[in-house]
Amino acid sequence: MKPSADVGCFPTGRHYPGIAHLLRVSAAGIAEEFDGAAVVAELPIVCVDTETTGRDSGTDRIVEIACVRWENGAVVRRDNWLVNPGIPIPKEAFDVHGISDDDVRDAKSFSGIAREVIQALSGAVPMAYNAPFDRSFLLAELSRAEVEMPEPPPACRRGVDWFDPLTWAREIQKYEKGKSLGDVCGRLGIEMAQAHRASDDAEAALSVFHALRVDPRVPSTYAALVQEQRRLARAHDEERARWRSARG
Repeated sequence: MKPSADVGCFPTGRHYPGIAHLLRVSAAGIAEEFDGAAVVAELPIVCVDTETTGRDSGTDRIVEIACVRWENGAVVRRDNWLVNPGIPIPKEAFDVHGISDDDVRDAKSFSGIAREVIQALSGAVPMAYNAPFDRSFLLAELSRAEVEMPEPPPACRRGVDWFDPLTWAREIQKYEKGKSLGDVCGRLGIEMAQAHRASDDAEAALSVFHALRVDPRVPSTYAALVQEQRRLARAHDEERARWRSARG
C-alpha cells in the first residue's frame, strides 16, 4: 500500500518540530540510561576481563578481575583485583594466566570486593572480548555473593548486551587465521603488555574495539551496533554449528 503523503517521521504520522532532541531511541539490549542514537565513540565503556580456575562459571571461580574504563577517546581508569577463589587453582589454569594459589592466598574473596567491582562498572556500557565468558563469571560470582543492588549497573543487568570485539573480529577478519585477542592485536599492531592478565587483556580489547569500529560494517550508533552485533553472533553460531555437524 502506498503511504499517504502526509506521513511523518513519528508513529502518529505527524512531525513535531523542535522536540527531536527530546526523543530517545530505545531497542532491545541497550542500557536504558543511554540513548540508542548515541554515537558509540562518545559512550563511556567499561571493559571487563576475568582470569579463572576453569571454563565453567557454575563450578569454577574468578582469580583476577579487571575493569578498564574508556571515556572521550582514552582510558581514564584501571581497576584490578586478585581474588581468592576458595578452591585450588588447577595447573591447566595456572599455565594460562600464571596466577598461583600463593598469589591469591591473602587476597579477598569475590564477596569481599563485590561492591568495589559494582562501583567500577557503574555508568558505562559493558564490554569484554568473548563477552559471554566474562559475563557469565561476573554474574555467577555476584549471585553467590548475594550483594544487594538497588540500582545495578548495566553490566549486572541480564537484559543489557555487552559490546564484544570478538564478534566484530570474526566478521571483519573472517578470512584471517586465529581470532584470539593476541592474534587480532598482532594484525592490528596493538601491543599487549602481558597476555592473560586481566588489566592488560581488558585494555587490549578496548583498543581492538576502537580499531575495528571505524570499519564501515560497524554501525556508528549504540542501538544499531547492538542489533547488528546480535545478528552477527547468531550467524557465527549457526556457521559453527554447521561446521561441527559436517565434521561429526
